[in-house]
Amino acid sequence: MPMRYFDLSDDVYVPGRWHLSDPTDESGREVDNPWMFRRGEPVRIDESLRIPFQHPGRPLDFSMAGVGATPVVHARVASILTRLAPNDVQLFPVTVGSESEPYFLVNAVRTIRCIDDESSEEVRYWKPEDGRPDKVGRYRVVYGMRIDPTKVGDAKVFRTWGWSIALIVSEDIKAALEREGITGTRFEEVTGPSAISPEERERDRKFRELWDQAHAAREAVWSGLGKVEAEDFIPLVVGGDWPSKRQAWRVIHRPDGHTLLVTDGLSDPLYLRPEPSVGFGLELALETNEPLGDIAKSWPPLLLERVSNEVASHPHLRERLMTGSLSMEVSGKGLPEPLVTKEGRVGVLLGVETRTLPHHFTVPSGQVRLFTVKALMPAKVAYLVEHGKTGRDELVRRFNQDGLTHVSRSWRRSVV
Repeated sequence: MPMRYFDLSDDVYVPGRWHLSDPTDESGREVDNPWMFRRGEPVRIDESLRIPFQHPGRPLDFSMAGVGATPVVHARVASILTRLAPNDVQLFPVTVGSESEPYFLVNAVRTIRCIDDESSEEVRYWKPEDGRPDKVGRYRVVYGMRIDPTKVGDAKVFRTWGWSIALIVSEDIKAALEREGITGTRFEEVTGPSAISPEERERDRKFRELWDQAHAAREAVWSGLGKVEAEDFIPLVVGGDWPSKRQAWRVIHRPDGHTLLVTDGLSDPLYLRPEPSVGFGLELALETNEPLGDIAKSWPPLLLERVSNEVASHPHLRERLMTGSLSMEVSGKGLPEPLVTKEGRVGVLLGVETRTLPHHFTVPSGQVRLFTVKALMPAKVAYLVEHGKTGRDELVRRFNQDGLTHVSRSWRRSVV
């Protein structure tokens, strides 16, 4: 019987769990390239490493750390990998936060070209017109992955060629981890018959055509607003309440030096429906003139992610937004202290109009509204609570008067 294989990922749904940042050296300086640990090739480390907490919490035996999604494991996991897959991994001792328990960084050293395009639910490749010549020919999207086990050979832990985000383990590795009661793991089988029928595959093909059209139209709009970074921000867990079950955010560098972040998917066609649609008929935009450094670790994408997920999850918010400006609050965890209210929340105002961004744009399936997201200082949040719609209108008037309009900052002087 052929060996079964599983995509091993981080269980982000463990209640109260910790979240880890990218590796650093002993002085706290981040490693130059945190993605090197998921290339599927050996690396050389000549210094001691630490894994800081992004958010402290319940320790896990298996975690993915930081934007590089670096596997970090307890010594019990390291022991299993050493015993069952000694030639497939490198194990580097790391200190995790203030933990006294022994942990290791795992680097899978083998890459195998084994994704079965025909059996997988959906695959897309980078094309020359995508503007990333370094990625042409590699996978841009892989959903419902299936691999050909006859191409794996004797590997038990490996990365898949062209889609190195996937960490694949054999069924005996999975069984050993489960027997040991290892926490933090999620397994999704990538072998066996295709999970979709020919009819479903044709439906998916039509849906992808509609999705590609919407994506290309949005890309043209974003490119007209500034220099668009090639990579999306995409969460580790894809799904949720967005129209196509795909959550993504884009970064645009504006000609005036501002940084603009936009949602890229709230106007996707509805999931796996072969008829045209504009999803929720909107996208959100947050612009700041603050220097951000490493944008992936700055506050604007975190704030925009929380706001956009709230909008995606609650139809009544979208209905109210379509009729005018809307104020709301989201969790302030991890956001700049000057923005956080005493209740631990951050307030935002959606739909502040501006002359520097389009009010709407058109995709092949219809028109899409573009709503701005403006972060509010706690004093403004209190003002809105007290004055309601009248307060929203007054704040918008003052923003325009002071030249602040829709731009967000975490340290500006309050207009209230």
